[in-house]
Amino acid sequence: MTDYSALLKADNKQPARSIQLIEATGYDDWLATQPERVRTIVAAQKFQGKPGEQAIVPGEAAGDWWVVAGITSKAAPGPWCLAKLAETLPEGTYRLAEGSPDAAALGWLTAHYRFDRYRKEDGTVGPRVLLTSDVARIEATVQLAQAIALVRDLVNTPAADMGPADLETAVAQVGKAFGASVSTTRGDALEQGYPMIHAVGKAADKSFAPRLIELTWGDPAAPRIAIVGKGICFDSGGLDIKPSSGMRLMKKDMGGAAHALALAQLIMGARLPVRLHLLIPAAENAISGNAFRPGDILQTRKGLTVEIGNTDAEGRLVLGDALTRAGEEKPELIIDYATLTGAARVAVGPDLPALFANDEQLAAEMAAAGAAVDDPTWRLPLWDGYADMLKSDIADINNAGEGGFAGAITAALFLKRFVPDDVAWLHLDTFAWRPAAKPGRAKGGEALGLRAVFRLLQQRYGRD
Repeated sequence: MTDYSALLKADNKQPARSIQLIEATGYDDWLATQPERVRTIVAAQKFQGKPGEQAIVPGEAAGDWWVVAGITSKAAPGPWCLAKLAETLPEGTYRLAEGSPDAAALGWLTAHYRFDRYRKEDGTVGPRVLLTSDVARIEATVQLAQAIALVRDLVNTPAADMGPADLETAVAQVGKAFGASVSTTRGDALEQGYPMIHAVGKAADKSFAPRLIELTWGDPAAPRIAIVGKGICFDSGGLDIKPSSGMRLMKKDMGGAAHALALAQLIMGARLPVRLHLLIPAAENAISGNAFRPGDILQTRKGLTVEIGNTDAEGRLVLGDALTRAGEEKPELIIDYATLTGAARVAVGPDLPALFANDEQLAAEMAAAGAAVDDPTWRLPLWDGYADMLKSDIADINNAGEGGFAGAITAALFLKRFVPDDVAWLHLDTFAWRPAAKPGRAKGGEALGLRAVFRLLQQRYGRD
């Protein structure tokens, strides 16, 4: 993994190239103050101060040069305004001509992300180091970049190398770094205690056997929070098999688990005063002679019975057992992440996680937190009027709604049945993938809704 701590350093007046940020609305005024030589150079590079534009300006001395770059707003620059510079500038050390990078330092760091486990890029440019006078925020910014990279790495890794056992290893590595306790339930104990997780994963090869991975950390007397992440390491659709095009990206169906683990890493790294309980139900939804079938009735940890209307609606099944387990510890807050429904992507697209909440105040805090860190979510309703779509004639509930309507909402309503009524709950139906690259945000696995939830927890638990 990239050493992000080497890319953001305290500004001790060491030599560095200067970056001058310009708003398009102030470009003419700025240009008027520049000598004719500078005006000619930036004009030759067709620089007009628009966001994303940049120009290299030679200095007076031989070998000296500085950078001018367009930005949307100097007052509220956002995390991505320096990302393109970090991707395109030559190797070296840089500082802003005015002010400190603040939130924009995150995009500078994430622009250095590369997924190079399976290939080495030729001719890569060396690191671009950014200096900051805001020394107190260096560690927090680096931790955010590391958490985003963790999500990206886990999601980008092919399913053959990121099965349930590999997820368990990833949790163990993070847990060890912070002195957390990690336990895993598998085999007969899983079948008896978590029958839906077992049912979804039992058709996989033994080396990909299903399991429930749990991590606990923090003072037992502190407020309890539970973070749950869907860990379907590959989703064939089961006997309701997906077309080949639908399976192409199903290595990312453990994206919820990746988000949950990264959030746990942030919580522990910031030493938030909470009792953390991380739960990752990990399985591969495979096909073999013992795969669960459409029409089967599954028992659940909660005691409800579930009729299988569609084996490709498996994520909500493993989450149901994990949410039940989370509720048994009586947390004050449960948050789950899942790459749960295509319906959410139809509704809000790839960039916006669909957000569901059973608490109005919590939903409002979440919206504000997402806006504050430029990591938005979009709330959809937990509309109880659609609960009838999940009715079964022979079981307590069906796992797939009839008619194909409101798929993200009915999936959330299914999960709601496994959340205690007196516990605040957030459910994020996230894509965990970026279809096209943007500055600081490479194509591939992506953390969406991670920073927003972490900001929410910082505000709730007093370590902002």
